Formats: sequence, C-alpha cells, structure tokens
Amino acid sequence: MITPAPILLTGKNGQIGFELKKILPHLGKLIAVDREDLDLSDSSGTRSMVQELRPRLIVNAAAYTAVDQAETDQHAARALNAEAPAVLAEAAKKVGAALVHFSTDYVFDGLKNSPYIEDDPTNPLSVYGKTKLAGEEAIRQIGVPHLIFRTAWVYGTRGRNFLLTILRLASQREELRVVGDQTGAPTWCREIAQATASILQNLSDASPSAMSLSDLSGTYHLTAAESTTWFDFACAILDEGARTSPNVPWFAAATSGRPLTIQRIVPITTAEYPTPAQRPAYSVLSNERLFRTFHVRLPDWRTQLHSVFSDL
Repeated sequence: MITPAPILLTGKNGQIGFELKKILPHLGKLIAVDREDLDLSDSSGTRSMVQELRPRLIVNAAAYTAVDQAETDQHAARALNAEAPAVLAEAAKKVGAALVHFSTDYVFDGLKNSPYIEDDPTNPLSVYGKTKLAGEEAIRQIGVPHLIFRTAWVYGTRGRNFLLTILRLASQREELRVVGDQTGAPTWCREIAQATASILQNLSDASPSAMSLSDLSGTYHLTAAESTTWFDFACAILDEGARTSPNVPWFAAATSGRPLTIQRIVPITTAEYPTPAQRPAYSVLSNERLFRTFHVRLPDWRTQLHSVFSDL
C-alpha cells in the first residue's frame, strides 16, 4: 500500500497555523514548521525542504501581520508576504503539490459600500496590503493548483490581536476610545482553520491519492458572516468579558488576572486615531463564491465571538 505524501504546514505557531496544526493530522501525515524550523526568507532552504519532503499539499499560514510596523519594515514584510509565497508556489509546482494560502481584506481600498467579491479591483492602501496582494498575484501567475483564502480581522485567544488588546486595556483603564468608522467582519482563527480543513477533507475524500485543486483553483473569501465596526466589536467583547469567569485560563492571561475596570467606551474617528498604515474604511467580503463552490459558510461574527468565550 502506497503511503500518501505528507502535508506541509508553515506558520504553525501563528493564529491560524496553531489551529490548523491541531486538525490537519486528520487528513494524513502532517509536517508543521515555524520560523525556527524553516526560514521562509531563505529561498534556497525553502526549495530544498519542499524537494526533500515532496508533500502533496502545502498550507502556508505564515505571514508578516504587523500592519503598522510593515510601513517601516518593508523588506521583511515583502520577504514573508510576497516573495515566500512565490517560492512556495514554484516549489509546490515542481513536486506536483497543491498550495493553500491565506490573504487579507486589506487588498481593497475600502471605497466600496457593499461586500467585495473576489473579482473586484484591488487597491491596497498599506505596505501590508500591497505585499499580501503581491503574494496572491505570484501564486496565480506561477499556475500551481491553489486555494487563496482572503480573510479579515483575525483574532483568537493567543498571540497579539484586537480581542486580547481590548481585554488587556479594559483591565488597566476606565475609558477606552475605539475607532467607529471602519467596518469589517471579525473572524475567529479557529473558524478559518476548521473551514479550511473541512474543504480539504472533502477534496481528499474525492481524490485520496492526491490533493488535486486544478478544477477549483482560485481566490475565495473566507470571513465571518455580517459586519461590524471596531467600536461595536469592542463593546461586544466587553459584554462577553463581563459574563466570563476570571479563572478561564486564556481570559486570565489576557487581563493578567486583573478585573475589568472599564467604565466607558467612546467611539472615535479614524482621523482621531492616526496610525502609520492607512486602513480601508469598509472591507466587508462577500463569501458567496465560497458557499457556492464548497457549501461552507462561517457563522456570523457575534456568534463566533460568543463561541470564543464559551470555549473553556
């Protein structure tokens, strides 16, 4: 009996990668790496690893996600977000593997006032968005069988993200000022990972000896249903937090064991909170192509947030 080639997961300690590392083994042998195992800025080393492992599928969950820092750290952002996906795509194509890659809503400029579809014109406003778009374009141009999942406002119970920042600040201050004129779809990293694994499982069941994505190759939006603002998301986080036991480990870590002292949360404009990177005012993504193709639809953002606080 021929043993199926392994799956290679990069970014195993990132938000999405950490969740994928737990569920991708259901699809077969998983080799998960982080920057200590594989420096994706080392093109030669990346090609060598792929050539040696000869995986049937590469899932690239590694990314440079410090949006503001990317404005001054452009070389590192480009290396990880643009150049590394191109190298992975070339290496995957050479060994007959498929590639799954995660991108972002920040490839759009936010001037639209209805959910973006995959074929809408892109016009990123930040270095982060530009480098992520360059990674997408490289994968498409190289022609490897691929799935590019654009997601948005990703958060979870570990790492650095909006959820944990709000809880930390809410345990240190009585007032928070949060931007209320940017709209998007906060998406739990676990939902992204579970949807990705479900799609791959169905494809694997259809073709167990390979992970052929040729007929379905393309870009898909993968975000929570419905939308909100950062301000309303923060309010929902604090509502959930007020009902959560301080002994829940991830919650206690976020607040350093302190009680929530927040008394007021105030909406402000983007202009009142200038940041190095410009962000789209509206970056809601339509998930209809994902549903039509794979029959996958993520819960709405509020249901996801409640699930995070309910997951003990």
